[in-house]
Amino acid sequence: MTTLTEELAGWASVLRLDDIPEDVVTTAKHQILSQLAAVRAGLDHPLGQKFVRGFGAPLQEDPARSAFVLSGLGSWLHFDDTAYAGHLSNSTVAVPLAYARTQQLTGEQLLTSIIVANETAARITAATTLGPFRGQSAAFTHVTGAIAGRLRGEDAPAQRWVDTLGLGFGLPPRTVPVGFLDGDAKLFGASTPVRVGLDACDASAVGLAGSPVIIEHPEGFLSRFATIPLPEAVVAGLGTRWHTRTTSFKVHPGGPGMDSAIDLGLELHRELATPGSPLRAEDIAEISVDTSLYTAVVERRAAEYLRGALSPVSALVFSLRYTLATALLTGQLSTGDFTEKGLADTERWALAERIDVRLDQDMTRELFHCEVPFGEALRLAGGRGKEWLRQFGAGWEGDGQWLVDLVGELPPPSRDFSDARKVTGARVQIRMKDGRSVSRELDVPMGAIGSVGRPPIAGVVREKWLGTGGSEEFADGVDLLEKASAEEVGRLLTLVFDQDA
Repeated sequence: MTTLTEELAGWASVLRLDDIPEDVVTTAKHQILSQLAAVRAGLDHPLGQKFVRGFGAPLQEDPARSAFVLSGLGSWLHFDDTAYAGHLSNSTVAVPLAYARTQQLTGEQLLTSIIVANETAARITAATTLGPFRGQSAAFTHVTGAIAGRLRGEDAPAQRWVDTLGLGFGLPPRTVPVGFLDGDAKLFGASTPVRVGLDACDASAVGLAGSPVIIEHPEGFLSRFATIPLPEAVVAGLGTRWHTRTTSFKVHPGGPGMDSAIDLGLELHRELATPGSPLRAEDIAEISVDTSLYTAVVERRAAEYLRGALSPVSALVFSLRYTLATALLTGQLSTGDFTEKGLADTERWALAERIDVRLDQDMTRELFHCEVPFGEALRLAGGRGKEWLRQFGAGWEGDGQWLVDLVGELPPPSRDFSDARKVTGARVQIRMKDGRSVSRELDVPMGAIGSVGRPPIAGVVREKWLGTGGSEEFADGVDLLEKASAEEVGRLLTLVFDQDA
């Protein structure tokens, strides 16, 4: 019988850009701009500068070292892209870009490598979505992203893919929560698994073999990393279910599910603050946020590690209270708000402590009914998914059966993700001391798939890139990337960073 890695490798190793729908190719271009903007933001932070002092510039002569740095800088501020399933771009964009000059990739080949890496990494991640690791804590996503992103650029045969995946998933990284949130180890959340994947590529190149049943074997990867394994997700709808379509683009730093609340905070700042009369914490009598279970759980976990101005940045980017207070009082949320200067602002901390975060059942139901980040996995699981829901709900209160009952029946799995949505709702309510009361609600944040009546993704991503100091020339080059020669790709990459980066 053909194993999961054999079937996946047979498809991914021969995929060409002509086989890929145009909208998927366009999304990959957006990923390049968005992810490199996240890298630039990470590089602009003092911890990013320390990372570069330790491991070198983002683009350097050694492509493996370059991939390590790019993936680290792009991930740790939580300014990276999200998809069903996984924060893919930290490896699926970083590795092909790092190897583009060494492999002499044309623009067409570079885009193909990114999309193949997306599809491969998302599928293996989807198979573990109903497990203890999700989002950025699913570090193993980047083992696959690195392997696929590099091997597609090498035009490696399918058997090489099978061996490399078998080697890489023989000892996959496993996130330790306290290390992830309490300290600076989150900087390595993507870069360490990228290195594992690239080492596996080096090993298979000299003839080392990996198990072809590493994913589905009773003692294989899924048995150790999934509560409810979904092996069928690895190969479901090859060539029709384009996971790249599920990509959403972050427009603010900050952890999962917080984007809608931050968008509302920025909107309310514009409404409540006036020229010459800034909004102050002391002007606000009461403030609350109603949101989904996922966002509420993340906020609760992050709060355990916050220490005011001494809070680790890794936990701070997961704090709904801190990020919302910052957006509301200052009218922005950027890299500087996670530096010493931002953390020293006692007024935002005073407001953050007073924000009441409340669970909204309707928003929770909608979160699990849309495709991203959990719904599609629950649809595939059918009745099997109820136990995972029960465990997830128990992490909030009771035995978790309340969440099973709340979610109820789910729609069938998506055929091609063309209508996929990422619904992470929030309602922000403020009562001012002068008697004014305002309430705003948003279900799909800026940059996420499924938003209605919001600016087009292309403009949002371009603004994100330019907002981090990126050049118009590079953005224009990415728009026409599929027409670029290998020489033109190499020249384009010289425009990514300032010369001193």
